[in-house]
Amino acid sequence: MPTRPRQSSEEQTLRWAARRESVGARIREIRLAQDLSQEALALESGLSRNMIIGIEWGRKSVAYERLWDIAAVLDVPISSLLAAPGSKPVTTPYRGGSRSMEPRP
Repeated sequence: MPTRPRQSSEEQTLRWAARRESVGARIREIRLAQDLSQEALALESGLSRNMIIGIEWGRKSVAYERLWDIAAVLDVPISSLLAAPGSKPVTTPYRGGSRSMEPRP
């Protein structure tokens, strides 16, 4: 039984990354549906905004106790955070301005 990330197989590491992305995308989806900012979610859940950003983009792991804090702020059952997101996670951050649906040259 591996105890450190470097002791895990590549397959397990990829599975964990996919799970982080899925949970993060679901948190972001619920937060946006409620018109809640990352800053507001961070303040109310006791996490930093950078941590919320990292969780939403699947780059940071979160202790399961913190999932309850996030679910409480979003006023959803914890199981809804573990459900598959309604849409595929976005892989590039949105930096503001208007998004063009046309590909860049």
